[in-house]
Amino acid sequence: MSENVEKIECLIIGSGPAGYTAAIYASRADMKPVLYEGMQPGGQLTITTDVENYPGYPDGIMGPEMMDNFKKQAVRLGTDVRFGMVTKVDFSNGAPHRVWVDDKHEIVAETVIISTGASAKWLGIESETRLNGSGVSACAVCDGFFYRGLDVAIVGAGDTAAEEASYLSKICNKVYMLVRKDEMRASKAMQHRVQNTENIEILYNTETDEVLGDMEVEGVRVFNNITNEKRDIPVKGFFVAIGHTPNTAIFKDFIDMDDQGYIITKPDSAKTNVEGVFACGDAQDKIYRQAVTAAGTGCMAALDAERYLSAKGH
Repeated sequence: MSENVEKIECLIIGSGPAGYTAAIYASRADMKPVLYEGMQPGGQLTITTDVENYPGYPDGIMGPEMMDNFKKQAVRLGTDVRFGMVTKVDFSNGAPHRVWVDDKHEIVAETVIISTGASAKWLGIESETRLNGSGVSACAVCDGFFYRGLDVAIVGAGDTAAEEASYLSKICNKVYMLVRKDEMRASKAMQHRVQNTENIEILYNTETDEVLGDMEVEGVRVFNNITNEKRDIPVKGFFVAIGHTPNTAIFKDFIDMDDQGYIITKPDSAKTNVEGVFACGDAQDKIYRQAVTAAGTGCMAALDAERYLSAKGH
């Protein structure tokens, strides 16, 4: 083994609630964790404004501030937090595992905790990017509360979009559901639910031309992709529910995943199919995708890693 290869007891790949919680637990267990923050330090919460559904913050907290608190706590307890991105791994020979950061720095780690999260899919229009966090959101459960009593629009046609539209219908005045084709992809049960909800209006063959507003969302300009007819709909919230992509591509040759790329963990644990490699947060959770559940699985991953090392006599 080359002399410039760094040996680490616990390597955490990715930040966010899962990674930082894993780091907090690993630090307290004296595992001397090293955490690489990845391409979005702090994860998806850094592009969220108000967080009101995380316990312990009675007045709510801004997403970036909350993640900064997580980071400070991990650092205070002894985590070595580094800016950098894991670009390659080799889990083929069992533990310890080989990992490369930014294509050059090689690490050999006794345990690896994957907390690389998932990225929301977006439409890719300028106004959507500009107003992200100011009325544009990819999480109705996270942000729908801010639009109670108001009119909103949601883009998508699958089960997630239907579930989120149903959720929004309970707190918003009116929900416009923008569906690109002449039918929905959602299961029949979910289709019936939204079709039978009085304050949900489904607009088929409808695509987004532009999100309207300078500082915050004031409406959405849509067009019918059959007739090319445009119309402006006044809404205060614009939700995108066209799916997420787990940030797991670099692990695909070694780690078991589902057909969407979400890491499969063993029941009641954070263990993957590779000994000494654990996964937590949105990289393995496609159902809940909440900060509080991500933090919970981060705790599980660190405890599993600690038990694994103890069994090996570390």
